[in-house]
Amino acid sequence: EIDLLVDETAPGHDLFSVVKQPVSLEDQAIGLHVSRLVRDGGTLQIGIGQVGDALANGLILRHRGEIDAIWRDCPFHRSETFAETGPFENGLYGVTEMLVDGLLALFEEGVIAREAQGALIHAGFFLDSRDFYARLRALPREKRARISMMPVSFTNSLYGDESARRAARRDARFVNSAMMVTALGAAVSDGTEDGQVVSGVGGQFNFVEQAFALDGARAVLTLPATRESYGEVTSNIVWSYGHVTIPRHLRDIVVTQYGIADLRGKSDAQVIAALIAIADSRFQPMLEREAKRAGKLPLEYRIPEHARANTPERLESWLLAHAQKLPAFPFGTDFTLVERRLLPALSALKSASARRRDLAALLWRGMRSRPVEGEDAALRRMDLDRPRGVRQRLSALALRAALRQTHPRYAALFAP
Repeated sequence: EIDLLVDETAPGHDLFSVVKQPVSLEDQAIGLHVSRLVRDGGTLQIGIGQVGDALANGLILRHRGEIDAIWRDCPFHRSETFAETGPFENGLYGVTEMLVDGLLALFEEGVIAREAQGALIHAGFFLDSRDFYARLRALPREKRARISMMPVSFTNSLYGDESARRAARRDARFVNSAMMVTALGAAVSDGTEDGQVVSGVGGQFNFVEQAFALDGARAVLTLPATRESYGEVTSNIVWSYGHVTIPRHLRDIVVTQYGIADLRGKSDAQVIAALIAIADSRFQPMLEREAKRAGKLPLEYRIPEHARANTPERLESWLLAHAQKLPAFPFGTDFTLVERRLLPALSALKSASARRRDLAALLWRGMRSRPVEGEDAALRRMDLDRPRGVRQRLSALALRAALRQTHPRYAALFAP
């Protein structure tokens, strides 16, 4: 039965557009680390969001031979087990539930170039920004034909023509995001322990399952090591949690901004140690204590020297030196230049507003610092260029302070 028929000759309407969020330094680092996992001639699946964009950008830098300088400056431990840094001479094959901007960029760049089952990319549906739709429409017909839309049952499973799908999906890397990971390797991606649903599971479980069914495949779950809420920083690597999306018996690879933890086939003690090594150093002692209290780590265990400086300051020092290669919007955005400039400032202002002391410190620094380029335009965009009343004047002053604080660090990242 047909419930709705869209007449293409009638006046059209825009496709639903996803507002792209800027790729943070944490996401940039995660994307760079994951790029070392992807084998030339292999298969790639990525989801929508900042990590997918960061990974695609990292793979393009790798393909162009522009990533070595970034790795030379990396202050964090890198396992020699995962050291794929060369160009893609054979190319990748893409199979994904959702065709997103990152995959399209890899297709345009020639990184996705290995044909399998009659196409370079098989996808269930597509969703992203207006710029993504425009680029998709602008592809020559013969090139667009190399992208084949298939049922989700094709992309998310091996059932059906299993032998052909197995042959096509060699050395697969299924890359998806999680919210938290427990110290024993279980992942939390779709909800909270009090029953609140954050999102659907989507194809994440399907792709993890495929990674264990296919020869040479790996399931890669990514997450920032910490999160901030109301001015409080907490670890995303936790000892335990009352809700699980991916169970511990399907633990495989976990990546944070501080590195890669290879968990497949490891003992609980090895898994805990690997995850502590990529946790934020502010929370490593807590994880160590919990593990020893539970008898899961030997009492003589010590956090490795190379992992004891997993800090935001060290991360920032590494990546800001390469900001020209790591833009906040690698593949375009619907935000204007002024709005892009506002994003880090508003984030800093939100963080400072959680505590009066932090907000007061921000205001004080703002009053003592000089105006920066684009400051007045940013205030006009927020309708604060002519503040009325005490509340608006304080808001304008706070925004100016946040713009001045973030400008030196993030100007290059948010450049057009």
